[in-house]
Amino acid sequence: MTDLSPHSPDWWRQAVVYQVYPRSFADADGDGLGDLRGVTHRLAHLAALGVDALWLSPFYPSELADGGYDVADHRDVDPRLGTLADFDALTGEAHRLGLKVIVDLVPNHTSHLHPWFQEALAAGPGSPARARYVFRDGRGPAGELPPTDWQSVFGGSAWQRVPDGQWYLHLFAREQPDLNWDLEEVREDFRTTLRFWSDRGVDGFRVDVAHALAKDLTEPLRDLGAPELSGEQALTQLPPGTHPFYDRDEVHEIYRDWRRVLDAYSPPRTAVAEAWVPGARRALYARPDELDQAFNFEYLQTPWEADAIRRVVTDSLATARAVGASATWVLSNHDVVRHASRLVLPPGTDENAWLLSDGRSPAVDEAAGLRRARAATLLMLALPGSSYVYQGEELGLPEVADLPVEVLQDPVWEQTGHTVKGRDGCRVPLPWKAAGPSYGFGAAGAWLPQPPSFARYAAEAQDGTAGSTLELYRTALRLRRKLLDGEVLTWLPDTPPGVLAFARTDGWRCVTNLSATQQPLPPGDVLLSSAPPDDDTREGLLPPDTTVWLA
Repeated sequence: MTDLSPHSPDWWRQAVVYQVYPRSFADADGDGLGDLRGVTHRLAHLAALGVDALWLSPFYPSELADGGYDVADHRDVDPRLGTLADFDALTGEAHRLGLKVIVDLVPNHTSHLHPWFQEALAAGPGSPARARYVFRDGRGPAGELPPTDWQSVFGGSAWQRVPDGQWYLHLFAREQPDLNWDLEEVREDFRTTLRFWSDRGVDGFRVDVAHALAKDLTEPLRDLGAPELSGEQALTQLPPGTHPFYDRDEVHEIYRDWRRVLDAYSPPRTAVAEAWVPGARRALYARPDELDQAFNFEYLQTPWEADAIRRVVTDSLATARAVGASATWVLSNHDVVRHASRLVLPPGTDENAWLLSDGRSPAVDEAAGLRRARAATLLMLALPGSSYVYQGEELGLPEVADLPVEVLQDPVWEQTGHTVKGRDGCRVPLPWKAAGPSYGFGAAGAWLPQPPSFARYAAEAQDGTAGSTLELYRTALRLRRKLLDGEVLTWLPDTPPGVLAFARTDGWRCVTNLSATQQPLPPGDVLLSSAPPDDDTREGLLPPDTTVWLA
């Protein structure tokens, strides 16, 4: 059985990690914004759920130009969210409850309010302060054109001009200037940051945009020739490791250096890369001398179709095994449409167009979405490796697609000229109670409005209710901990079309019906079913959009 004891260096290999987006989790001081004391207050919920660790999205000082990923100080807490003492109290309580703590690290860029960037603006061209970032002169007779045609993830040029005429690189929002990782001073500062949080008891790190740190900054900087080549999708169109700013081979030198820092602790601190790169390249980030794991976004992006899921699972396990890592699985996070809505959108749906229609075109059957989400979750939790759960999915929350445009906070809305609605719909604060101005999130309202439907999804409404999504998660995680034994999966033969069936090492079997019709249920004792308790399925048949675990 996988060793999940506190001092095991491999505790992460089959862990269930719960992502907390602090600003939307719980508000202890009643200002409408979630905070660290709110997280601490609700840690008992995570312990009762049965997860192994919590991952805290950024809680650092930030003007929230990108939901906290514009960091003004990587070694402090945003005053609106608390203090370092509050962080220490959170970590201490988590450890008392048997929970590991993972924090988000944002190494590709800082906030434009970071002291380093403010110093760079004041120091002027050619200064050591500007060398920490990527400043360049512009093109054109008066330097009025950006240095290259590189595009920002949030739309428009990836270059912003400053008053003295130079331009700085920002692959994301203009408030997020990219750091120059060729500079030793930048590398040493992040070694200091890794030690700072590790010394405070942090058990691991999630590395934001891990594939973008190393850049080809040799002169002259090269154009890409087409806007679409600035996106991660271009990685399949260029020779591996040759994109000017994504997934360059040199980035692995940085993580080998980090591994030496993380291994100096007992147990070693773990890390997981957010690397939007093809599978074979993604595995490089998870090598034993680098970051342990890398997020498997191919699984998240796979349609609800048996052959497609089987293919991605098989490939993902093989890819992870080739470098000695364990696979990772995720269905939702703070950047994507919640899977209770996404999985029932018709194949090929333009998700942004759907959001711009306020979720009306096409209309989503909320009950069907929840049923499919429950089946997908039970399937994911049966797979070998680590599962990452996003806050609120244990309540079955759907995407809040109809947020009025006047309340949107995601910078992509403004950056794209009001053409991309953004990610606010999956970041709406959680409902803890069935009533109140913010459904128990805090004493007052919430920073994003919650729909009335949140009352029936509230944790209070589901706690102790047989068949509720919350109780399904609790039961699944309790059983999973007992059943885990090894990291081997064997596909079962002779399964009907549209059905996935596999066995784990000890004979524990998982069967999912992704077809539109009832299918024969294999023999065995049903340990757990994703179907609602009032399901009228006949004995021996597995309904559509249902997963069962069999002894």
